[in-house]
Amino acid sequence: MTTPERPTDGTPDPVPEPVPVLGDGNDGNDGDSGGSGSGTEGERVRRFWAVRRIPAALLAAVVLGGAGLLLYDVAAVRADHSVMSWRRDLADDLATRPLDDTGTLVAAGLAVLLGLWLLVLAATPGLRSVLPMRRTHPDVRAGLDRDAAALILRDRAMEVSGVQSVKVRVRRAKAKVRAVSHFRPLDDVRADVERVLTDGVEELGLARPPALTVRVDRPSKKG
Repeated sequence: MTTPERPTDGTPDPVPEPVPVLGDGNDGNDGDSGGSGSGTEGERVRRFWAVRRIPAALLAAVVLGGAGLLLYDVAAVRADHSVMSWRRDLADDLATRPLDDTGTLVAAGLAVLLGLWLLVLAATPGLRSVLPMRRTHPDVRAGLDRDAAALILRDRAMEVSGVQSVKVRVRRAKAKVRAVSHFRPLDDVRADVERVLTDGVEELGLARPPALTVRVDRPSKKG
C-alpha cells in the first residue's frame, strides 16, 4: 500500500498546538528554591509564586475596617464626644474576664491559627500545579501545568503496542504511570512504556524532571 501524495496547492501545513506555558521573567517572584534546575546558562530555576489575591484582599479589608473604626472613635473622643459603646463594653469585658475562660481560649486559638496560616502563605510559593521549565532565555520563565504534562505522557504511552489504557499522575518529584495491557508479555510492555516515557519526560523540558514509576497490569476480570 502506498501513501497518497499531498496536493501541492500552496496551503501551508497546520502548525502544531503549543504546549501550555505560564509566566515570564519580569514577575519578580523568584523567592523559592524548590523545583530547582539548571537552564542553558546555568541559572537556578525557581518555582512560581502565587499572587493570592483573595487572602490579601480579605486581610486588607479587615485591617482597614478595624483601623478606620478605631481611628474614628479616638478622633471623636478627642473632639469631646462620648466613646462608642462597643469599645467601652469591650474594655470592661477584657478587664473582668479571666484568662482561662473558654471563650478567651477559643478566640486566642483562632487568632494563632489565622496568624500561622498567613505566615505559611507568605513563606511558601504556592502554584504547586505549575512545574517550572528549563530557561532557554534569561528574561523568560515558562511553566507546564501538571495535568497537561500527564496528558502528554498518557498519549505517548498509548502509542505503545499492547497498551489498552493508561493513567498518569504527575507530581513535583514523581510521575506515576499505571498501564493496562491486554496482550504481549507484561515485561516487554513495561520496558517499552518506560523507554517511551523516559524520552517523553525529557522532551517536556522541565527544570527538574520527575522520577518515573511504571506499573503494567492485565485487565481486571469482569463478574
